[in-house]
Amino acid sequence: MRYFVTGGTGFIGGVLIRQLRAAGHDVVALVRDVKKAAPLEALGVELAQGDVTQRGTLRAPMMGADGVFHVAAWYEVGTDPSRAEAINVEGTRNVLETMQALDVPKGVYTSTLAVNSDTKGRRVDETYRYDGPHLSVYDETKWRAHYEVAEPLIAQGLPLVIVMPGIVYGPGDTSQMGALFRRFLAGERILLPNGTAACWAHVEDVAHAHVLAMERGEPGETYIVSGPCHTWREAFETAARVTGKPLRATFVPPGLLRGLARGVGVVERWLPLPADYRAETLRVAGGTTYYGDNGRARRELGYAPRSLEDGLRDTFAPEG
Repeated sequence: MRYFVTGGTGFIGGVLIRQLRAAGHDVVALVRDVKKAAPLEALGVELAQGDVTQRGTLRAPMMGADGVFHVAAWYEVGTDPSRAEAINVEGTRNVLETMQALDVPKGVYTSTLAVNSDTKGRRVDETYRYDGPHLSVYDETKWRAHYEVAEPLIAQGLPLVIVMPGIVYGPGDTSQMGALFRRFLAGERILLPNGTAACWAHVEDVAHAHVLAMERGEPGETYIVSGPCHTWREAFETAARVTGKPLRATFVPPGLLRGLARGVGVVERWLPLPADYRAETLRVAGGTTYYGDNGRARRELGYAPRSLEDGLRDTFAPEG
């Protein structure tokens, strides 16, 4: 099979491409900077220079594809949101409408549990819908891509499967969560939100879920492909247990984080602040639960995410 992949130089996309190549598939990866995609080229991936925000760069490399994986996204909460609309919303529109125009047989789009915002302790399934207000620009723009772009195109007959991961972790994670784990490993004292929780999936499992969605997913359907649900505190305590390193952390009450978010929201109108201390970062961390039930993906796709302990043991295993 020949697959067209966006976001191939990213965390999930890079692992997905390795899995596709290991299975013997041909892959065309859309990349903005060909020089930075040398590891993909070494795998035998065909590189197509382009950008999801530039529709004209999509048609030629997508032509003749047996399937499309649209993984690319802007995802850093608390950072400059100027490209969120262009990448998450209009970029998704560009990719999916090009797929529609070329009659590509099937596609998989990477949404997120963040479209559901804070579920307030509920483990919701694919029938749940949240319509705002949103806690972050990421949540809002991914919600719009999901409900204002992907689902209307599905209603028009686009053979698309939507997958919804939660927090994705693993070796090579360059996200804010990955940076926090690296600070823990370095023995630094870190601030962690008390009571905040999410569903944690190893990147290899999430990438495999994309493959399963392409092979077994029903076009027009959505599958939550999150991992087991744990508080941030449980996640870092597990990391301390599997590494044998002490957890030096200060746990911040959710009420304090929400209060700080309100105050910081006023300050940051006039004073640029680091991403970790911006209002939306504090809101997202303020006792929220980004929970999802992956039962459908388990039943229908054969999705089987590993435990958090097993995943973190792999994440922190010595290289080589």
